Amino acid sequence: MTSEHKKSGLAGMTLAAVGIVYGDIGTSPLYTLKTVFDPAHGLMLSPENLLGIVSLIFWGLTLIVSLKYVTLVLRADNRGEGGIMALMALVLSSVSRLSRWHFPLMVIGVFGATLFYGDSVITPAISVLSAIEGLEVATPAFSPYVVPLTIVVLVALYSVQSHGTAGIGRYFAPIMVLWFAALAGMGVVNIIKSPAILAALNPLHAATFLMNNGFVAFVALGAVVLALTGAEALYADMGHFGKKPIRLAWFLIAFPALALNYLGQGGLLLAHPEAVTNPFYQQLGAWSVYPLVILSTMATVIASQATISGTFSMTKQAIALGFLPRMRVRHTSESEIGQIYIPAVNWLQLAVVLLAVIGFGSSENLAAAYGIAVTATMLSTTILTFFVIRYRWKMNLALCWAATGFFLIIDVNLVSATALKLFHGGWFPLLLGSILFIVMLTWKRGRQLVFQNLEKHAIPLDDFLSSLFIAPPLRVPGTAIFLRGETDGVPHALLHNLLHNKVLHERVIFLTVFMHEEPWVAPSERVRVVDLGHQCYQVNVHYGFKDEPDIPSALAQCAQQGLDFEMMETSFFIARQTIISTPGAGMMPWREHLFVTMSRNARTAADYYQIPSNRVIELGTQVEI
Repeated sequence: MTSEHKKSGLAGMTLAAVGIVYGDIGTSPLYTLKTVFDPAHGLMLSPENLLGIVSLIFWGLTLIVSLKYVTLVLRADNRGEGGIMALMALVLSSVSRLSRWHFPLMVIGVFGATLFYGDSVITPAISVLSAIEGLEVATPAFSPYVVPLTIVVLVALYSVQSHGTAGIGRYFAPIMVLWFAALAGMGVVNIIKSPAILAALNPLHAATFLMNNGFVAFVALGAVVLALTGAEALYADMGHFGKKPIRLAWFLIAFPALALNYLGQGGLLLAHPEAVTNPFYQQLGAWSVYPLVILSTMATVIASQATISGTFSMTKQAIALGFLPRMRVRHTSESEIGQIYIPAVNWLQLAVVLLAVIGFGSSENLAAAYGIAVTATMLSTTILTFFVIRYRWKMNLALCWAATGFFLIIDVNLVSATALKLFHGGWFPLLLGSILFIVMLTWKRGRQLVFQNLEKHAIPLDDFLSSLFIAPPLRVPGTAIFLRGETDGVPHALLHNLLHNKVLHERVIFLTVFMHEEPWVAPSERVRVVDLGHQCYQVNVHYGFKDEPDIPSALAQCAQQGLDFEMMETSFFIARQTIISTPGAGMMPWREHLFVTMSRNARTAADYYQIPSNRVIELGTQVEI
């Protein structure tokens, strides 16, 4: 590839990253300063306080986004993949399962992931609400229509998810580039009118503000966090774009535009303190309100789209890693494997988003709920990054603390500041996260109990085959494939088939699927075939948590190892497990019943692994936990 092609490819990926990755953080100027100086927070709008707040925002973007995420955390990739689920998988694969850190790190990773779900509910609600609220600036007559219009936009957005983002995705980048250009342009105009705001670039103003205002400054810090929302998204989207395009998009486009706009809004408030009711929409005067409402609505829809897609992606990873039951996953693009649609998640998320919009009613009220989910996820990422540096990269302890300790202090302070909003809306994402946290750990623990039960009653496969062929049963034409767990002995489906039908197929395949704590498994390492004798074979299929399980495709690869399959002569025998909750040393009864309910409603193994339904024979089996 020539250097010109590489440059054009890099430029295209950088622009695409602007469109997808920075939608969330790019729309934060809509509501951040308005929320900081909300009278409910008790912070007086004075030149000193304004310089302090703008300085905090600028240096927060510099230290947390530029230094922590773009410079440090992007290095902690799991074979090119990012996001807290990928980071957790990387950490758990670096720490021994017998280590005292293994379970606590899994809990931290799962909790951070569940809070990402809470964040993904509030992002569409607050972003679209704040955009539509611009109509109130034009005329108060629009006030009664803000919530209904927001609901219409959100329902339309979620309704088109099943068609995928491939069609509208090509428009994301130009719109977001236009959005960031507008942010920068408005900022420059107001900085020229009030150049005194440039003093906010001096970090002493931020430090002085924090020291002079005590508790009020601590409360304000919880609102300043709104300028940093979306930082986690740039890490989560690393697998789609790569590190370099994400870094270039931040330093060349997103960061300069955001810095200029926050400085510009600060300059506007220095000259016109009365604009504090909605500084974003008053940067250029009354003539610009309607165009800005249109542009910001498009930008917030794009920001919401990125969050929704991220939720689908994280759910798929959680299913593969064993934290959620199998769900129906539809691919919406033939060329982009990452573009998926999960109906259950889509409609459930829409219902909760609409509840948030109707329940909170305004972006100011939602802002109180926003920060705590974001900061807690940031803290989880920092803790997990420490263990990657220590156990994956083998750095010495002092260097590990030097790399993450500074950010840990910042994150703890931000979490503490946003925790003050717990009773003013912060409970909402924590409640959502806690429910999901219980669901995910219950599913993980329930599956462990099922495996333990099966292992306890398992008949060793080698011993069984040796005794079986002493007096072999009648063998019938065709191939039988029995799905077998990682720790199972003889599959229950085989025992049932022998018991009831008293025959064995002329070729028997024991198929075991291994899910690894890494995003991808190379095609050359996908399938391993072991000859067990008597025309019996063990086939091991390996997938990463971002791979698409496809058993027929994997079986086709067996031909390279001397095992050919004719699908019309092949039958898949699958044991359909019925889980029964019993008193004992498993989980608490309500958790066992929750697990049983999820198990009954989970997608079937045949469907999940894309096995042709007309080749499947299901045999029931009961498992007690």
